Amino acid sequence: MLERALSGSATYKKLVGVLMILMGLGFAAYLTQWEHGLMITGMGRDVSWGLYISQFTFLVGVAASAVMVVLPYYIHDVKVFGRITVLGEFLAIASVIMCMLFIMADLGKPMRVLNVMLYPTPNSILFWDMTVLTGYLLLNVFIGWNVLEAERKGTHYPKWVKPLIYISIPWAVSIHTVTAFLICGLPGREFWLTAIMAARFLASAFCSGPALLILLSLIVKKYTKFDPGKEAINKLLTVVTYAMLISVFFVILEIFTAFYSNIPSHMETLKYMFVGVDGKTALVPFMWMFVILAVAGVALLLHPNIRKNEKILIAACCCVFFSMYLDKGVGLIIGGFIPNMFGQIHQYAPTIPELMITIGIWSTGFFILTILYKIAVSVKEEVQG
Repeated sequence: MLERALSGSATYKKLVGVLMILMGLGFAAYLTQWEHGLMITGMGRDVSWGLYISQFTFLVGVAASAVMVVLPYYIHDVKVFGRITVLGEFLAIASVIMCMLFIMADLGKPMRVLNVMLYPTPNSILFWDMTVLTGYLLLNVFIGWNVLEAERKGTHYPKWVKPLIYISIPWAVSIHTVTAFLICGLPGREFWLTAIMAARFLASAFCSGPALLILLSLIVKKYTKFDPGKEAINKLLTVVTYAMLISVFFVILEIFTAFYSNIPSHMETLKYMFVGVDGKTALVPFMWMFVILAVAGVALLLHPNIRKNEKILIAACCCVFFSMYLDKGVGLIIGGFIPNMFGQIHQYAPTIPELMITIGIWSTGFFILTILYKIAVSVKEEVQG
């Protein structure tokens, strides 16, 4: 089926070309980092996790969200998800690959990953994070590809795929749970030391990932002859609505607990994030944009005509996706380092090479996603025809 990715419309070829250019620029910036090390980034002693790990944390959630279509389709036989499930699985593949690339970028040199494999330490959360990510990637590759191949041939997928589907469901939850444990298991970073971190991660994942999947489905519908199905999108939108409400509720819980209980370390970080401390306000614009987008997203999701008006639907999904990105992909990780353990404020700002590497990795993910979606849509168009 790979040959289907080699041909396509002019728009498809232009998109692939643009993504390849961005990938090339990102790789060139990475070669600079390879030569000079992480000193070319904005990270340092006080903020040792920056843009790379914040992107990784967010994308793990996008990858885990595939379970929101896999579970109802394969386990509860909700047939309307049949048209969209493979799109969710392929989104998970691209997201996990991006996660791994961001980890490699953060390590400085990719060969350092070998230390985790050559000298495994089961008492380390990082070891388990690598294990569950690799396993989840392989599960989605085997499941998605074999199910799509069976659909092309007009047959049922092989019996051995079914156990993998059952395994992939709790595995999806595990990848974001382990990532949350990796963060909240650091007692020196008090802002992250909260029992609801894993629950908060999963809630944000189950609204941001499906929101992106809805947007991608609408793009597929517009530019191809394949229609993922209005009913599938509507059901997925219900998931996004409830998950978004829960995610916002969890953020409010954190703020209430910090200020009502007068927890100094939590309050200082939240003050820095939302109003600034001693005139240092680097995160303030991003966090208030998160608030605006989250409120707008909830309001639009609860709008009675959202399922009838595609423009409102697109706006709602964009608000949800980018609000969760700002909360988890910017504020949560970077904010957790400020102030430092001595109460000092040392701000972080990504450098141009850091931004270029980040854009390059995102472009790599969307390049892989574009190729996989081209194959999937070609097969589905052929089956429909």
